[in-house]
Amino acid sequence: MKISVFAASSSKIKDIYFEAASTLGKIIASSGHEVVFGGGGIGLMGALSDGALSEGGKVTGVIPEFMIKNGWGHPRITRMIITEDMNSRKKKIFEISDAVIALPGGVGTLEELTEAITLKQLGKFKGPVIILNTDNFYDPLLSFLDHLIAESFMREEHRGIWKVVKYPEEAMEAIKKYKGWMDNPVKIARI
Repeated sequence: MKISVFAASSSKIKDIYFEAASTLGKIIASSGHEVVFGGGGIGLMGALSDGALSEGGKVTGVIPEFMIKNGWGHPRITRMIITEDMNSRKKKIFEISDAVIALPGGVGTLEELTEAITLKQLGKFKGPVIILNTDNFYDPLLSFLDHLIAESFMREEHRGIWKVVKYPEEAMEAIKKYKGWMDNPVKIARI
């Protein structure tokens, strides 16, 4: 299975986030799965991929050409796919991934996570979407998603799109237990 992990590129964040990213990479690799990520070599992206590589795992990065030209790519991963731009990067990640896990991150990570939720809501992505809520990082977003549902911008059924966990071990367990969400989500996409 190819598991896409969205994660921060910042290196100025708390150690607890780095520990979770590294542990998640190790767990994915030791479970025999491949990490797919944004291709960066620093921040949580670097910790994630280094963790997976330390366990002999396969790691595929998907990165836009301008980021490679700026030297932002991870130098030691198994495979690097270079795309034309950010949009084609996301498209490629979703094409090759069977599951999604969102680690803490900035607006890029938030964009990727919300796109995963949107694609699943529209039936264009079928795999699990796991939110790794390390140190309660995603609590404000989860409250906002509750608000969207309360205000009828989303349906109650849409809560089944994502699964929230606190620890890396729970993320992998949630993927293993995933049974699907809805056969035809398009039938409830229009509110």
